[in-house]
Amino acid sequence: MEFQAKWIQASKDIGDVCPVFKRSWRSEKNVQRAELYLTALGVYEAKLNGARVGAFVLAPGWTAYDKRLQYQKYDVTALVRQENTLEVTVGRGWFSSPMPGWMDSEDKARRMARPRGILGALHLAYEDGSSEVIGTDADWLWGESAVRFSEIYDGETYDAGFEAKEWAAASELDWPYEILIPQEGEETREQERVMAKRIFRTPAGETVVDFGQEITGYVEVSLEAKQGQVVKLLHGEVLDKNGNFYNDNYRSAKAELTYICRDGAQTWHPSLTFFGFRYLKLVEFPQEARPEQFTGIAVYSAIRRTGRLRCSDPEVNQLFSNIFWGQRGNFLDVPTDCPQRDERLGWTGDAQVFVKAASYNFDVERFFRKWLRDMAADQRADGGVGHVIPDYLPDNVPSAAWGDAATICPWQIYLTYGDVSVLAEQFESMKGWVDYITHATTTPYLWTGGEHYGDWLGLDAPSGSYKGSSREDFIASAFYARSTELVVKAGKVLGKDVSEYEALYDGIVRAFRAHYPEYRTQTETILAVQFGLAEDLQKTADALAEMIRRDGCQIRTGFVGTPYILHVLSAYGHNDLAYTLFLRRAYPSWLYPVQKGATTIWEHWDGIMENGEFWDVAMNSFNHYAYGSVADWVYEKAAGIHVLEDAPGFARVEFCPQPDERLEWLEASIDTRNGEVCSRWTHTAEGVRYEITTPVPAVIRIGERRLEVEPGSYTLWG
Repeated sequence: MEFQAKWIQASKDIGDVCPVFKRSWRSEKNVQRAELYLTALGVYEAKLNGARVGAFVLAPGWTAYDKRLQYQKYDVTALVRQENTLEVTVGRGWFSSPMPGWMDSEDKARRMARPRGILGALHLAYEDGSSEVIGTDADWLWGESAVRFSEIYDGETYDAGFEAKEWAAASELDWPYEILIPQEGEETREQERVMAKRIFRTPAGETVVDFGQEITGYVEVSLEAKQGQVVKLLHGEVLDKNGNFYNDNYRSAKAELTYICRDGAQTWHPSLTFFGFRYLKLVEFPQEARPEQFTGIAVYSAIRRTGRLRCSDPEVNQLFSNIFWGQRGNFLDVPTDCPQRDERLGWTGDAQVFVKAASYNFDVERFFRKWLRDMAADQRADGGVGHVIPDYLPDNVPSAAWGDAATICPWQIYLTYGDVSVLAEQFESMKGWVDYITHATTTPYLWTGGEHYGDWLGLDAPSGSYKGSSREDFIASAFYARSTELVVKAGKVLGKDVSEYEALYDGIVRAFRAHYPEYRTQTETILAVQFGLAEDLQKTADALAEMIRRDGCQIRTGFVGTPYILHVLSAYGHNDLAYTLFLRRAYPSWLYPVQKGATTIWEHWDGIMENGEFWDVAMNSFNHYAYGSVADWVYEKAAGIHVLEDAPGFARVEFCPQPDERLEWLEASIDTRNGEVCSRWTHTAEGVRYEITTPVPAVIRIGERRLEVEPGSYTLWG
């Protein structure tokens, strides 16, 4: 795209106030078509003649800004008048906010010092055949906007009575043009609107609004007020054990909104930031608040829902709802770990454990492909992959199971959607990650000597540790094998010579079996089976089942083992134990948070402990999607819907449902690239009834029976 424009910025520093850039002109001719190309250093909101341009919230989105910056294209023909004014307000967004909030570094200081500016061009085509381009340059003016403060963590302050009285010529800005790319990811948009359920007084005397559902986005407030009156709100996820407002777990993020009213009736919501919240504390409000004055607006990427999960158990259905809401809340342009505290980063470990469930729940192909391109752009010269993408922690040493997102995510996106080009795009990145491990290790064919997160938040962790008790080198070596295996698989799909990596993989498996003849924890045993590293997979899965029973039929796993534990049990004849873990109500379990009132997935099984106290203020998110990965077990094992590696995109399907009498019925469906696949089973007096719908040729396995079927709907009994 030829912008025919210049980068521009404010001609002086105005601190925290968001600048607004404007250009006015008169159209002497009739406009046939008007297209606006626009991007920003920061996040922007554009208005043409007072009307908002486009539905994109927090444009231009979050990318590896030093190398890739998206621009957007809008058809604004309907907004053009004879007299026109285009205004663009710019906030810090992800570009220059103090991210991450818990630490200081040279890279953070560099990013915070980056200027805010815009680059844009309005292309006007007239009915007489002539055309004109109005591009950003020194003819544009800038002034202070009514947004007096806006930042990702701390919130936004808006003065509705403010009008800029001083306008000055914008300054041209020296910033690269070669980093510009057209919009790649899904647009972030306003989605569901959630009405406030109640307003109540807490025991501490606070006025609190409850939306009944945790969302990511912001609140829209409607009221009648006088100029200068103030609305001040704080955001929170949960109440404390006494029923009081609580948001200490946001750490340094203030998560605050301040709105200074104008005269009369007014409706407002922020536009350059977002929050994760269920509750609002009304610090200041100029009247007696009513629920109808508050609407929560969920904001996330425009991903289309494709998966459905339902069953006979209301608490399990609430878990399903929590999984979907957790994905909505954390798929805001990048797959973040959490949407509320002073973090909100694109953690690679969380993304790789959830990518399968994510791709069944929603159509995330475009979402992930954009993020994977950022991963490749931010990949280090030695092939290392950072803990977060975009890489706002560039000084950290790569970790196993986090950097492995470079291989696991593109492979899963290929399997779910069937487009081989994602492997072609990411293949060098995939190889680069494996090559990094090969050169970083201190032991050939194993990964030793690194720094890792281990089995993060493993419940078998020794006192004072977050890493679980599984050996870090064991986990690292297991993922070394898995990533190498995926490079081989991807290379063969692409028709490449991967004999070097085939030999490497064989060497890793031999070394792993020789070095790790025994498995000490649930997670170690799970990985040995799931990644095909144990010499006797059935015997090892049986040992896992016995280990779990000795542990009181409890999960002891963390981020690394939890996504696979039920898969291993169901795949090797221990489906009853898998359901025992899945349906467990007591801590630790997926349903324990549901019983504590969760509406999204928690970071910790006991984010709220049995005595009502909180796990810890330092790291306790109540919207953390990783453990929602259990959804892929429900699709694949409980409901039995399998995508086949030799038929990616669900070009063929295998159905092998595994019911359990503790659920009366369960159903799952996925709207695939080849149509919707559905599986339902129901316990009846006559036995188990299976209802299968497939839009493609399929194999149905019920017990010992194996049926090859054509597209259609089938009812079977077992």
